[in-house]
Amino acid sequence: MNNQKDLAILVGVDYYKHEQLLTLQDSLSELALLANTAHIQIAGTLTQKMDSPNPNTFIGSGKVEELKSLVEETTANLVIFDDELLPRHQRELEEILGNNTLVLDRTGLILDIFALHARTSEGYLQVKLAQYEYRLPRLTRAWTHLARQAGGSSGRTGGVGGVGLRGPGETQLEVDRREIRKNISNLKKELEKVSEHRSRYREQRRKSHIPIVALVGYTNAGKSTLLNQLAGSDVYVADQLFATLDPTTRKVSLSNGQAILLTDTVGFIQKLPTQLVAAFRATLEEISEADLLLHVVDVTHPNAIVQAKSVLQTLEEINAGNIPVITALNKIDLLIDPKAIEISLKNIPNALPISAIDNIGLGELLKAIETTLISTFNKIRVLLPYKEGNLISIFHEFGHVEAVEHTENGTLIEGRIPAEYKDKYLPFLLGRTRK
Repeated sequence: MNNQKDLAILVGVDYYKHEQLLTLQDSLSELALLANTAHIQIAGTLTQKMDSPNPNTFIGSGKVEELKSLVEETTANLVIFDDELLPRHQRELEEILGNNTLVLDRTGLILDIFALHARTSEGYLQVKLAQYEYRLPRLTRAWTHLARQAGGSSGRTGGVGGVGLRGPGETQLEVDRREIRKNISNLKKELEKVSEHRSRYREQRRKSHIPIVALVGYTNAGKSTLLNQLAGSDVYVADQLFATLDPTTRKVSLSNGQAILLTDTVGFIQKLPTQLVAAFRATLEEISEADLLLHVVDVTHPNAIVQAKSVLQTLEEINAGNIPVITALNKIDLLIDPKAIEISLKNIPNALPISAIDNIGLGELLKAIETTLISTFNKIRVLLPYKEGNLISIFHEFGHVEAVEHTENGTLIEGRIPAEYKDKYLPFLLGRTRK
């Protein structure tokens, strides 16, 4: 990849009739951070207010001419839109701009970043599938000769490779489309194996009956740093967007002796590409099957509340909206005005201020995790015969014992037990528990 040649114009649209999470300027600032993460330099920006996208070029014809002049003036070789473009938008714009100017949208840029950061075979497969499915309807003559995309001079949006020979009457475009469809089919088969492996792994974890706590949050909120502090591990950390793609799980002990499995997951972002949600299905299932979500928020970010709302929206979209959530307001060590914490605490329920890097508030956070997990258990009161020593051990190991008494007929235990164990204790239940 020759990053020195990557110079981009950013284009953003403000819609009169559509309410957006971020203001246009804030969204473009985020797009600039994404571009920097992909080693792209910013040559300028262009904005427009409009009711709805132009069906051919997304922005109006006058703005297209303005964009063309800006590209020529800055010698930019990339134009990046802060929205997802239709294939025809990209084709029309590239034809008008000419000079081999490549038009990307927010989705294409995020896919590019994911390609840069994929460190495991699973992450690589997921990103490749998302890239191919994104690219297939966008193939034009400008996008053929696929070396341009993978391992070529630009490296934008990944690569294909292995293009076969043309059959009778086939154009290069048809060959490329056929090759991409074949690659999509092969990748889906490979990812199905990954999904099955993850399912078996999750089933093994379930059999261990150790609660799973998934770290979620906006990209670069500090999830990996928090995992490292709580688990004493060395997960890769970088001050950049999407530094972590692959889920990492570590065992952490709570103050009551109970163990939990803490899982770091890929960061969220507004306008998360649908291709990524589909390709990272196996990874996102780590979130939807957790017992508790630990939502990490960068409290120093000017759009912290909006970012938190974006994460909660995404959780709803992946069917994880009904899982209990604890929010950690991270990076309080960087706050100049302590009142900012109070504002965030008022706007975000069930939140605790912490600094993962300085180990501030982590004891209180672990206690909150412990308390929340216990609250999800079933409260029971049982008289267990002494011969049922296994059930007594399970209660002590995986439940929360509030009272215990050794009687003539067995061990009387009152407390809370995870839902998956309740059936084992049904024959020994004693009326109502004490308040």
